[in-house]
Amino acid sequence: MIVHMLRFAFKQDTTEQEREHVLTVMRRTASVESVSFGTVGQSLGEEDGFTHAYCVGIADLDALRRYMHDPVHLAGDPQIMPHLSRIAIGPDLSDDMTPDLAGRILALHEEKVALYPRWAAEIAPLLAAA
Repeated sequence: MIVHMLRFAFKQDTTEQEREHVLTVMRRTASVESVSFGTVGQSLGEEDGFTHAYCVGIADLDALRRYMHDPVHLAGDPQIMPHLSRIAIGPDLSDDMTPDLAGRILALHEEKVALYPRWAAEIAPLLAAA
């Protein structure tokens, strides 16, 4: 199982209605076929400025690839990202002890960046703000 986590904060000018829409879109993404379990809600972590969190459990690398390219996921990101001020990816974790698993996950991410350069350009400033 690969557990993928995001922590994020909304832009200050995001309305409550927009926040609820973003969380609904995230919950829809966390419910796609390739996801074993998911949750979206408030961040209970340290005082780091991240107010919300997203967590999904994905069975294996094949399921992770399907998740990354799922039409629901791809359609959701453009509805989500304009409302976020910053995002932190991870720390992810896994019970799969394959030594090169992190590298294989990174390769899937790099594949997505190459296929969707516009997506990569939209997420980059949110990561830099973290």
